[in-house]
Amino acid sequence: MKARVKWLDNMSFVGESGSGHSIVMDGPPESGGRNLGVRPMEMLLLGLGGCASFDVVLILQKSKQHIIDCEVQIEAARADKEPKVFTRIHLHFVVTGRSVSAEKVERAIKLSAEKYCSASIMLAQMAEVTHDFELIEAP
Repeated sequence: MKARVKWLDNMSFVGESGSGHSIVMDGPPESGGRNLGVRPMEMLLLGLGGCASFDVVLILQKSKQHIIDCEVQIEAARADKEPKVFTRIHLHFVVTGRSVSAEKVERAIKLSAEKYCSASIMLAQMAEVTHDFELIEAP
């Protein structure tokens, strides 16, 4: 994998992925930014959420579960002093579907967290990473 980050101006940067996609990152005004994009540490959480969601959806689809939506809400705490690493990250999955098995959702999340999601496994080396879920029956 390769990526490139280029400084634009002030505290704004554009990140370019090896697959050809771009995203703007910026800092808050109190750090010289103009609030034009996500913060770099927010990008880590978004990457974690995307990686975990990808796994959970794929595992549930392979398990023949009729899911129609999957959202993960992420909350994180950071250390007070530099380096302000994540100390706690919680992922709350909201899975919507028809007759979806709670046991299969729980299994999919566990497999993602312990075997497949590189981001989750890597961040768990530094922070306490926890998961839970709610299941919504679709009409």
